[in-house]
Amino acid sequence: MRVKDNTRFEGFVQDLQESFWGDFQGRTREVLKQLLQADAEQCMAEYLGLKWHERAKSEERVDYRNGFYERDYVTPLGVIRLRIPRTRLRSFLPRCIAPLQRRAPEVAELIRQAFLRGISTRQVGRVVAVLTGEPVSAQTVSKLTRVLDQAVAAFHTRSIGDDWAYLVFDGVWLKVRRAFGPQRVLLLVAYGIRRDGQRELLAFTRAKSESQAGWEGLLNDLFRRGLQGRHLQLIITDGCAGLARALETVYPRVRHQRCWVHKMRNLLEKVKRRDEEQVKSEAQKIYLAANLACAKRAFERFRFHWRLRYPTMVRQLERDLPELLHFFALPRHLWRKLRTTNVIERCFVEVRRRTRPMVVFSNVASVDRIIYAIFSRFNQDWKNHTLQLFTQAA
Repeated sequence: MRVKDNTRFEGFVQDLQESFWGDFQGRTREVLKQLLQADAEQCMAEYLGLKWHERAKSEERVDYRNGFYERDYVTPLGVIRLRIPRTRLRSFLPRCIAPLQRRAPEVAELIRQAFLRGISTRQVGRVVAVLTGEPVSAQTVSKLTRVLDQAVAAFHTRSIGDDWAYLVFDGVWLKVRRAFGPQRVLLLVAYGIRRDGQRELLAFTRAKSESQAGWEGLLNDLFRRGLQGRHLQLIITDGCAGLARALETVYPRVRHQRCWVHKMRNLLEKVKRRDEEQVKSEAQKIYLAANLACAKRAFERFRFHWRLRYPTMVRQLERDLPELLHFFALPRHLWRKLRTTNVIERCFVEVRRRTRPMVVFSNVASVDRIIYAIFSRFNQDWKNHTLQLFTQAA
């Protein structure tokens, strides 16, 4: 019985709160409506030089009142229907409302901030509709977020500085709608980590492929914006050949670490299913070794075991081994982080999650806006959350 009474009391309190705040919001919205309409009337009175019901001589009149028209204005309190006074020659909006402006600046900013926080354009419209009562289409959200183009341009040209210790590079594919059908677009991305554990998604650029020319464009852009590599200790990649050649051109003195996750995947693609577990176990002993010397001995055992059965795979691993073992030259507690590109791959998981509902982008500008929004969210969240392992190393 007591439980039932508590449930009734909680329901009563909830109904009371909804009734109070709903009434409060309604009254506040009505006051705002009266203030806006009073300001519009004042603007017309100043233009005419006459207050309501005042008369003037015909030769002194500049214009005549001509009733009003109604228009909706969306505010954080909800939709307000305003009566806009007019004369025979013009109409008079409240001074805080620009011509053709349908939403308060706070509502437009709410839409942009929701977009930047990772909510899709359709979901943004639904969220705003709950708060303001106005349904907002995905097209409207896209139009309001076009002001981000200036922020995107600033992101692409801002100074990066030269205090980065580790760089991670990778690419992600997205789809763009074209007149002749959907087309895949590649984004090349740079991720940086400072010695104190601060991290940031530094840059991204569109490219047709992961060629040397495509990667050189991104690397040269980073170099021009201040990242000259004087403090770089390691660059981690997925093993892309074009990227490796580009790094030799732009950052030839920085050690290049290839990702072990990608390398293991390549190794297992070349072996028979019955040998996968054993090959994987023996290859893992190389990068899990206690030091560089032990890793080289583990590779010798791997080569002795598999050189006759899979000679091509063993030769490729031997060729890539120096770039796979560079992480051993750095502090031990960083080895796990620095031997793979997992840190940037986790960002791409969010990119794919966010862009999957969109299926395809309508144009390349929308690609830049959505990627900038996702990266800005990451960078903002990371400002107060450093990578603790790197902090210990510093």
